[in-house]
Amino acid sequence: MRFAVLQFPGSNCDQDCVHVLGNMLGQQADYLWHKEESLGNTDAVVVPGGFSYGDYLRTGSIAQFSPVMNAVKRFANDGGLVIGICNGFQILCETGLLPGALVRNRSLQFRCEQVYLKVPTQDSPFTREIEPGSVIRVPIAHGEGCYFADDESLTRLQSNDQILFQYVTANGEATEEANPNGSLLNIAGICNEARNVCGMMPHPERA
Repeated sequence: MRFAVLQFPGSNCDQDCVHVLGNMLGQQADYLWHKEESLGNTDAVVVPGGFSYGDYLRTGSIAQFSPVMNAVKRFANDGGLVIGICNGFQILCETGLLPGALVRNRSLQFRCEQVYLKVPTQDSPFTREIEPGSVIRVPIAHGEGCYFADDESLTRLQSNDQILFQYVTANGEATEEANPNGSLLNIAGICNEARNVCGMMPHPERA
């Protein structure tokens, strides 16, 4: 597969993504600058973590207006695979490709640590190789990772099986103590209704 890894001013996980995709998974991964208006010939898009535009105004709010995001929206609406990691998740929510928003951590502190995630479903291109109910260990590094959505959106996420990752204990229990940022329903990652767009706060490229 050929991956386009976006680069915004302030991105800092783009090189990690290219390294993992190219050197560890044997896929083709190319950087794509935020001012580009076309994705070119790509099979999937990675919106990486970092601090796009210095997180001014709020996380992801300026990056959503970058020219490349118009191409990403067209690509996603045509069924193309898109994954946003950390700041990338925030950007996808700002663009409306994913529901909800990421707000300040409940502790009001930047959290950088290893967490446990439960994978409730295989029904997505992003989780189909993981046994449902499996618990994986993945690092986080964010200050605005608290997932918030209104009750209607949360109900829809649950009924459509769109919650792909939840913060849990090592035993797989979704407790308040296992939740590092106060996310509703312990949500760490979701997908859209079409299941081709995924956003997650933890960093699989660093795991």
